[in-house]
Amino acid sequence: MECDNDFEIICEMENHVGEEGMKMVNHTENGHVDDTVTVEEKECEDGLIYKVTDNPPMHLTILFAFQQALLSLANQLALSLMVAEAVCGDKNPEFKTKLLSTTLLMDGITTLAMVLFGVRLPLFQGAAFEYVVPLLALQTLYPDRCDAGKPTVTTMFNETTGMNLTIVTNATVDEWELIMSHVQYLQGSLMTAGFIHFLIGATGFVGLILNFVGPVTIVPTILLIGIYMQRAAVKFVSVHWGIGLLTAGLSVIFSLYLARWKLPIPMWTKKRGCHVMRYPLHQVFAILIAMLIGWGVSGIFTACGLLEGNDLARTDIGHEAIADANWFYFPYPGQFGPPDFSVSVFVGFLIATMISVLDSIGDYYACAKTCNVPPPPNHATNRGIAIEGLCTFFSGIMGCGHATSTYGGNVGAVGITKVGSRQVFVLCGIIYIAFGLVGKFSAVFITIPHPVLGGALIVMFGMFIGVVLSNLQYVNLTSTRNLAIIGLSVIMGLAVPYWVEKTPDGIQTGNENADRILRTLLGNANLTGALLACFMDNTLPGTKEERGITAWQSSETPEEGQSSVYTQGDISLYDPLLPERVKNLSIMKYIPFLPNPKLKQTKRDSFMSEEMHSLPAL
Repeated sequence: MECDNDFEIICEMENHVGEEGMKMVNHTENGHVDDTVTVEEKECEDGLIYKVTDNPPMHLTILFAFQQALLSLANQLALSLMVAEAVCGDKNPEFKTKLLSTTLLMDGITTLAMVLFGVRLPLFQGAAFEYVVPLLALQTLYPDRCDAGKPTVTTMFNETTGMNLTIVTNATVDEWELIMSHVQYLQGSLMTAGFIHFLIGATGFVGLILNFVGPVTIVPTILLIGIYMQRAAVKFVSVHWGIGLLTAGLSVIFSLYLARWKLPIPMWTKKRGCHVMRYPLHQVFAILIAMLIGWGVSGIFTACGLLEGNDLARTDIGHEAIADANWFYFPYPGQFGPPDFSVSVFVGFLIATMISVLDSIGDYYACAKTCNVPPPPNHATNRGIAIEGLCTFFSGIMGCGHATSTYGGNVGAVGITKVGSRQVFVLCGIIYIAFGLVGKFSAVFITIPHPVLGGALIVMFGMFIGVVLSNLQYVNLTSTRNLAIIGLSVIMGLAVPYWVEKTPDGIQTGNENADRILRTLLGNANLTGALLACFMDNTLPGTKEERGITAWQSSETPEEGQSSVYTQGDISLYDPLLPERVKNLSIMKYIPFLPNPKLKQTKRDSFMSEEMHSLPAL
């Protein structure tokens, strides 16, 4: 069956939703039609419409790239606003616009770097939620950090007159200078943490970490992040619980309750004329659709006068920020001033970095499994972590206030959409770069009412916690040892920060800087939970299978007969974009983030041998 240009979209999209009996056109790299296969045959082959190395037609690539880009847009806005609040800039629209533009730009650059030079899987890199805990800790432990630019009122008793004397001290630091000083502390600390992140990947230290850290350690650690995230969600949604819960409820209905229902979409093509195509549009864009509806409800409530005095829930606030924003804004290094350094901030960021490394490795394996390709070899994992660290370093230079990390939600979207092409994610990165350069785009999104964003956060954070808990499938949950480690690390990870928060003067060493550092360390739930879980997991008797470490560790040499079960056949898809002559140099075996040429040749020979044995005898 030949498809014309218009009908080609319908062919691909109906394959996309699994309509039986439809035909799909296989496109070669030069765009010519080879032959047709049924959906049933295609899904039996690899479960994907477009594989990792496929290049879909450009019109479909654009469609799928926008789909992936929009999926995580709300997450970028949420974390950007958390950074703004941590540096006392949440009331400054100009700063929030610049910060969001910078975040979106770095998301795009990091996604491009990861797909082209990093682990080379179809992965999206976005603002790392592991940094939520240190940002929230800054707000909780130092609530007076934003008072430096405000007048202070002091009351003193005058013994001569017998009257109270009120002294008003004017602020010596204006709002912008105060924001810049806080951002600069984040910049230097993030750059240092990013450099360490880079070294972990570039030196191959990841493999050593994985020998000691497994699901029993990482699950309670990241679970504590999710538990702390609820503070941010409640802060936003409590502005108006009705609108917030409406947004959250609609997200759940569209994504879960209506998951098996395909939305009828009217279409017209030359061959079939007017007809209806069924596609789960409401499920793929559930959160965005719910946010638009919640935004519309806020607009109706604002017009009806139901939100008087509740500026954070109104839709007529912040229009001047859109009008004042430039059409194009080009974020640049040092836009918020020269970087500074804070030990307490750096410690929090370093903990988040270590957790981000482990979380990203899990996402690499999940993506490989979703795309039905071999697990990433050590050199690809090392290169991916190195790229994330390098881009985190540049995020610090740009003033983002957070790192970039792999998004598991987009990996799940690959499984839903059946599109795993790297080309789609290259274009997705370009789209985010364009988002970051259009100043008006960021200005519009920072005007989203807080309860709408809070409702979306409830669903996103809930899914985040669910994904974290899914890693327990690799752990023996009938083992009392594992259950005790997970339970104790979670309870201590909650108890110690709670004590630090409720007793500000509980730590007194006589040195103010030491007190500040200790408060930051103990106030970070991740540190307490991770250290306890890691210590107990490595000191209590238990096999690697029981601990779940075996399932997390990849093998450079797949077991005999396993190559044929993967779509791509071998691990050549993980090879970096280097000339063959360079990749075959003997020095490559000494570089942890590049493939060993001798090992690669051995694997290729093994794969060819398997293929020859599978051929029928003549």
